[in-house]
Amino acid sequence: MRLRVRENALAVSAAAAATLAMGWLGLYGFGWNDYDIEARPAFEALIAGHVTEFLRLAPVYGGSMVERAPLALLPSLWSGGELAVYRILALPGLLAAAALGLWLVARLRARGRPALTRALALGLCVANPLTLNALELGHPEELLGAVLCVAAVVLAQRGRPVWAGLVLGVAIANKQWAILALGPVLIALPSRRLLCTALAGAVTAAVLAPLALVGSGGFLAATRATASTSSTIFQPWQAWWFLGHHGPIVRGLFGNIKVGYRTAPGWTGAISHPLIVVLAVPLSVLFWRLRRGRDDAGRDAFARDTAGRDALGLLALLLLVRCFLDTWDIAYYPLPFIFALLAWEVMGPRQLPLLALAATVLAWVDFEWLPTHASADVQAGFFLLWSAPLLAVLALRLYAPEIAAQLFARTRATWGSREGAGLGALLAPDGPLRRERSTPWAAP
Repeated sequence: MRLRVRENALAVSAAAAATLAMGWLGLYGFGWNDYDIEARPAFEALIAGHVTEFLRLAPVYGGSMVERAPLALLPSLWSGGELAVYRILALPGLLAAAALGLWLVARLRARGRPALTRALALGLCVANPLTLNALELGHPEELLGAVLCVAAVVLAQRGRPVWAGLVLGVAIANKQWAILALGPVLIALPSRRLLCTALAGAVTAAVLAPLALVGSGGFLAATRATASTSSTIFQPWQAWWFLGHHGPIVRGLFGNIKVGYRTAPGWTGAISHPLIVVLAVPLSVLFWRLRRGRDDAGRDAFARDTAGRDALGLLALLLLVRCFLDTWDIAYYPLPFIFALLAWEVMGPRQLPLLALAATVLAWVDFEWLPTHASADVQAGFFLLWSAPLLAVLALRLYAPEIAAQLFARTRATWGSREGAGLGALLAPDGPLRRERSTPWAAP
């Protein structure tokens, strides 16, 4: 016990310090963000004892508010004000990210990975610059949902359908985009998939039912609108941007003019959200069929475990597809994808989260730095330049590893580098996305 405490003391101290720093930097106020507009009125009603009004005023992500509602009552114990409520409601997301980071560090330490690799994994979880954007905009529930999705897949891979279903249900109730984790969870499970699905559905229904009933249809109407709206929200960081047109002045939430922004075609808002969910089905089914075919060919149990781990890669791919196709895409949207990619790389043979680091840097440049230095069209072009190749790399490694290996071999021969270069290094059998020789995705 003392050895375990001593081994983890430095990581726990670093995670605590980083969590406090992120909270200090990102939770300085809410007078201009989504919390003030969407969530604060509902929580004020709850604190005043009006539970029904709290449920009636809850926005489309009201499930997350229901899950965190007890925390909103705690600041009254020390006469805390609105800011204290705002900060304590962000605590579950921050603590979840810290817990994921510490778990990854423990795995890396057990594998004998160097301190720099462990620090990188922890930093991407607890000090990710995109986390600041989520906190500043009033959406700490995005952090919580990201960690819950990763945890559900890991629990499934370990053969725990009950816990996987419970965690997945909490994640879906927290934010509806977590439904994308259903396929990876079921694929990672070795058995009892129906039980897992039933539990996830029951937990989701239990959390959302009061919102649907007390809200007199308002919550359901808001959910339907979010899923298929022809909203005017049209951000540069998505695949549809260049189909829009320059014309009428585009204004932001507070009436500010968005210079260089395009007006969306009417059909993009109607199809982008449904398309994300629809595409998750064939992508998951194809992954499952390829895995089953390899398992039926006589691969061993270790290979099946490796394929279960690769369900995290599928989760990362589906969450990146969400960012790619969602017209609402904003800086904190890549966080769930990055957390899933980070966990996949750390659980892999090489345990080196290079892709997660690269995705974080590229997303920060695109979402945070470029808006003050380049036009919206340049931001959109840069987004396509890094997100589309990353989608291709992940898809190749998941669905066509033999082709990926051939591309690496050609790239290595062309550049004459001992370690390979560029895209080839990412596709390499011994690169960041390396597969074990016995994996069911390896060439026979």
